[in-house]
Amino acid sequence: MKRKLRVGILFGGKSAEHEVSLRSARNVAQALDKTKYEPVFIGINKAGAWLAPGVSERYLAITDKQPTKAPEKSREIVMMAPSGEGVLTRDSGAIEGKIDVVFPVLHGPFGEDGTVQGLLKLADVPFVGAGVLGSAVGMDKDVMKRLLRDAGIATAKFIVVHSGEKARFNDVKKVLGVPLFIKPANLGSSIGVSKVRNEREYTEALAYAFEFDTKVLIEECVDGREIECSVLGNEHPVASVPGELLLQSEFYSYEAKYIDAEAMKPRIPASISKETTKKIQNLAVAAFKALCCEGMGRVDFFVARDGRILVNEINTIPGFTNISMYPKMWEASGLSYSKLIDKLIELAIERHQREKKLRISRVE
Repeated sequence: MKRKLRVGILFGGKSAEHEVSLRSARNVAQALDKTKYEPVFIGINKAGAWLAPGVSERYLAITDKQPTKAPEKSREIVMMAPSGEGVLTRDSGAIEGKIDVVFPVLHGPFGEDGTVQGLLKLADVPFVGAGVLGSAVGMDKDVMKRLLRDAGIATAKFIVVHSGEKARFNDVKKVLGVPLFIKPANLGSSIGVSKVRNEREYTEALAYAFEFDTKVLIEECVDGREIECSVLGNEHPVASVPGELLLQSEFYSYEAKYIDAEAMKPRIPASISKETTKKIQNLAVAAFKALCCEGMGRVDFFVARDGRILVNEINTIPGFTNISMYPKMWEASGLSYSKLIDKLIELAIERHQREKKLRISRVE
């Protein structure tokens, strides 16, 4: 009988998106084909401690009402052992079984930004999703937009403000108009995002965004439709059918994404022409490649009323909750949730094997 692959499901993290990660991880664990895979749960609490598998499984089962409190006297692990041989516990140093591949279900800083990806590369363990560079670029909206612009891919107009810098409302208004959006450069899930119409709101929104990051993006408000497209693959990525966000609120807030199923009604496939569908799919793949991504990514677009198609951003670890768009768009494209997980694991192992063939010495 063929041995089951042991899949490390890595979740939680030191991020404002911690709770989102727990919701996504539960869904990934549920969708995992238990005839092929054995899940190994590795949770990271809000203090940054990596929890041992048994503790992590109990942590993941905690309800949303109290998701961040780890069980008392929990065992912690130091890191992955080299070549996936297991996880080293802080108290005994024991190795707890080989891990074949890691599925990082982490959102935001310290998980989606290349930090964990670098650790896993050092540990020589295959992992799902973008590598160090693609993850870091995908997390930083400022760098992301500059790279897209350099690749000739249109984005909304934006201004970047660093902590300690001054950006007067009237000066910003002359460039971007109003209303406008203010958001932390390195965060997702619409956390820290505000829609601004006047100077009072502008001052409050800047202060709020700087609570989450030292760099803030100020962006024009695009009058149009919000379309998303899922991308899957390594060297030859492919795009799903696009989906449209039909919002019941002013913008796609945290609540609309993860909590209130009535706040956003997805339309999949999006009600757009075949020509626009093809343009969006081609742009999604082009953005995925320009930003050095691998494995998976959800590319978000604005289709303006004047016909322009603008890339808003890419998410290198998109949500996997029960209302998340990434798996839903693949389901509409003929790839079930379970088969999607299979493909992502396959891509992770394929990339790892390809990289293992690279020379690490000038001498044979």
